[in-house]
Amino acid sequence: MSDAGAGPATRWLDAARAPLLVALVLGLAASISLAQITLTVLAVWVVLARRAGRAAPLRWPLLLPVLAFVAWSLIAALGAPRPRESLLACKGLLTLGALFVIVNALPDAAAARRFATWLLVAVTATAALALVQVSACPDVAFTAPAVTLIGKFFRKCGRARGLFSIYMTLAGVLAIVLTATLPRLARLGRDLRWLGPAFVLNGVALALTYVRGAWLGFVAGALAAVAGLGRRGAVAAGAVALLGALVLLSLPHVRDRAGTIGDPTNDTTRDRMAMLEVGLRLAAEHPWIGIGPGQLKRAYPALAPPEAMRRSTSHLHDSPLQIAAERGVIGLAAWLWIFVAFFRRARVVLARLPADAADDRALVLGSLAAIVTFLVAGLFEYNFGDTEVLMVALAMMALPFAVAGGRVSTDPCAAA
Repeated sequence: MSDAGAGPATRWLDAARAPLLVALVLGLAASISLAQITLTVLAVWVVLARRAGRAAPLRWPLLLPVLAFVAWSLIAALGAPRPRESLLACKGLLTLGALFVIVNALPDAAAARRFATWLLVAVTATAALALVQVSACPDVAFTAPAVTLIGKFFRKCGRARGLFSIYMTLAGVLAIVLTATLPRLARLGRDLRWLGPAFVLNGVALALTYVRGAWLGFVAGALAAVAGLGRRGAVAAGAVALLGALVLLSLPHVRDRAGTIGDPTNDTTRDRMAMLEVGLRLAAEHPWIGIGPGQLKRAYPALAPPEAMRRSTSHLHDSPLQIAAERGVIGLAAWLWIFVAFFRRARVVLARLPADAADDRALVLGSLAAIVTFLVAGLFEYNFGDTEVLMVALAMMALPFAVAGGRVSTDPCAAA
């Protein structure tokens, strides 16, 4: 927006944008509380900036499928045996608003590229801390008080988790950001001097989470990136192959863990198969509105088969299965609509970008590939219910629309 006609009462809005986005990036990489607080403040900023004429008309990408999913989730909650409890569980749907906040806080493609770079840098810093955490993890139970920073940091440090509460969250975030980096890495430009080391560092940290579903998600997203890069896909494929070789040759425990993928005798695999059985049964018995959001923890103990390793759980380690069990087939269809609409519209954005807009093309392709990673990883972990991972995925989904909004004027209420 032009500074012409802007007074001191509105210029602060321009000055506040970058610090808020930096705070959001730091929250996405390390602190859910910081991310949620910043998103709330940023939402207020968007409204004020628009009223003051310091921001473009509001954009609402994917509004229809998001509203459909939210509406059906509320219907499923009202039809649950414990509607009040189920409605309370629906508060997590507010996270979906991050998509609209971020896309309206990024005025153009340059801002979107900066945001993606800041996120990569912040996540790389978290990955570096995770490597310190694992490499310095005591062989015996750590005795420092859990209330101290050092005590909290080295608590449960056998698997990399960084500043997150659990390794699965770090794995989900790393897999998404790693995938998004690939198209940019494949350009072999001047940024390779720091992109290469960051890619390796994040990849090693991902390996040390020992989360196989995130590994498979990254591989799927990497294949999508390779397919979209054309001739440069060979560079991306080579980067992934070199990273894989480095990890498997230098980290024997990771190699052993990878060898258990698909092993039916593995305890974790057996437990996931039990969850699959229960989830399919619930979806078949409650096909239309499901059992209600947040109700799996009450239904699972009575249905868990004898081979289940755990007798109680609040999620099924499978995003689409969880959605189907809790919200029925219509809820699942609405959820799928969000991502089908995203892929369709983001591909249009990519196709319309000129060949010389290499940076923007890499950003949009990286976003597309990152959501492939998110969805495939979600077949092995309920990452749609992991707020930290979901917020990073939504941030990635916002980027193509920020790029498009900075280039052309579009109908802000265009249907998905």
